Parts: sequence; C-alpha cells; structure tokens
Amino acid sequence: MPPIDLRSDTVTRPSPEMRRAMADAEVGDDERDGDPTTLRLERRVAELLGKERALFFPSGVMANQAAVNLHTRPGTEIILDQDAHIIHWEMAGAAALSGAQIRPVLPAGPVATANDMRRVVRPVARHVTAPSLVCVENTHNGAGGKVIPVHEMRAIRAFAAELGVPVHLDGARLWNASVSLGVPLEDLAAAADTVMVAFSKGLGAPIGAAVAGTAAAVDELWRIRKRFGGAMRQSGIVAAGALYGLEHNRERLAEDHANARAFAHVVNGAGGAAVVPPDSNIVMVDLPGGRAAAPVVKACAAQGVLLSAWSATRIRAVTHLDVAALEVKRAGEVLAAELARA
Repeated sequence: MPPIDLRSDTVTRPSPEMRRAMADAEVGDDERDGDPTTLRLERRVAELLGKERALFFPSGVMANQAAVNLHTRPGTEIILDQDAHIIHWEMAGAAALSGAQIRPVLPAGPVATANDMRRVVRPVARHVTAPSLVCVENTHNGAGGKVIPVHEMRAIRAFAAELGVPVHLDGARLWNASVSLGVPLEDLAAAADTVMVAFSKGLGAPIGAAVAGTAAAVDELWRIRKRFGGAMRQSGIVAAGALYGLEHNRERLAEDHANARAFAHVVNGAGGAAVVPPDSNIVMVDLPGGRAAAPVVKACAAQGVLLSAWSATRIRAVTHLDVAALEVKRAGEVLAAELARA
C-alpha cells in the first residue's frame, strides 16, 4: 500500500486526463513566436485575476523573484511578513538577484496586517533605507495556510500607497484563498500591482506558475525571465497541465479544506498538541513542552504517513487531490496515536 503523503500539495501526480491534455497539447516556440497553449493559459490567468496580461514561469520562486526584480532597486528594502515564503524559501533571492534587503514585519496576530507594517516603517531620512515594495502572501504558508480577507488586502494596498510603492502578491495558493472566502480571484488580486499564482499547488499540475499585471509590467517581466534563465520553447506541454488543473481542479479545493478540518479535529489535543485552526488545506500542529517534531514525523513515516517537520516543534500536514477523506482520517489517527504515546 502506498504511503499517505501529506508533506505538501506539490507531491500530486498528473491524472490520466491531465497527462492526455499534455500529450495532445498544441505547441510552438514560446520564446520565438509564442506557444499557442501557453498563450491560452496566460490569457485565462489574466482574465481570472482581472489583469491586462500574464506570463508563464517554470516555478513560483522564479516568478516571485522576477516580480521583486521588476519593482525594486538595489539598495532599497521590501516590507513583508517575517514568515513569508520570499524570506525563508527563496534562497535569499531578493538580495542575490535584485540587491534589495528585507524589512521583516512581526505580526501581532497570525499574519502581518497593514497596521503591523505601518509600525515598522521608519521616518523618511537620508540615512534610512528607502522602501521600494510591499509584499503579501495569500494564503500564508508559514502561518498554516491562513487566508487574508479582501478588506485587509485593501488596507495593505492603502498602506503601500502611503509609501508610494507597489504591492506584489505571492498568491501561490490564491486559489485556496478564493475558495475559502467564497470570493472571486479578481477581488483578492485587485489590491496588488503584480500577482503570482502557482499551478503545482492545489491544482495538481506538475510544474509552473504565472505572474499577472499590466501589459507594460509583463513586457519587462519577459525580459527578466529571460535573464533569469526561464525562457522556454515548447512550453505548451507543461502549460496544458496547468490549464487542465485550472479548469478542472479549482472548485474541488473545498474538499481539501474540509479534509484539513477533519484532520485537525482528530489531532488537536492529542498528547497535549495544539492545532492551528486551518483556513484552507494546511494544518500546523504545535507539540507541547518543547517535544521534537522530527522523531514524531519519523515514527509516522514508519506507519505509512508522510508529514513534514516544519520547525523543531511544529509538524505540517497539507491535504490535496491525491488523498481521499478516509486516508486523511487515517493519517490523523496515526499522528494522534503517536502524539499520545509520549
């Protein structure tokens, strides 16, 4: 029996139907003349996000870092939540690729708000690093898939306007935020100048991300993508997988959210563990008394349940389309039993 893999929603495998769409994709030279399937995907993403244009990227990290490069200047700083993906999981790309430093914001609650950001901004002075960009992550991975509602997105936009800087939205799982809130993607994207979305998280595609914005921004992003080594040829083969996921797997994300809540219900309190109530498909489990997460994860793996040690004392589980409700329940029972064993 294969393991129940809840390490991430990136572990999904393309369904037979998605593979068929990829195999049958109409293709061209994306860098030279434009790939027809990729162009269809880009038009659809722009339409859903309410932007003029979108550009396909090989990965979310490259897409985020291209947007950072677009908006910032060397010697300026980016204001964002201290647990943001751009800080922790993108290999110091803002500094290495764009010469921009990070101004991390300690949130008063689960995620940084406009008021939290406002508190860390220093008065303008010639010896103070000037901000050039505000970033926001929705859903917020490090906070346990927390969803930032439309009114807070608008407040962050207003804060950025006070500074006279643009907003980039790391919306790798914006699909989940939209389904969780029951609002159109466009409403969440409206607060940002550029928006990154990923197709390999939640939608089941094997690869790919996109950045949407104005036509002028996308023209410049194309040049940045080329400079970063992201130019592609017959990209329609992978774009077809992303397009299939976008059209067939987006509405079913509500199932993942329900499964995450069921998992959280089974695990919460086991052995004194505390679960961060999930807004979407990510469940964070905090272990009591400084108990180490890694041995618990190892013990669960021996029983066929794969989880992630997010930190020294926190475990992460992510539901997705490759795990059914009964499997998620079984995984929760295995983890709960292991937590109670101590």
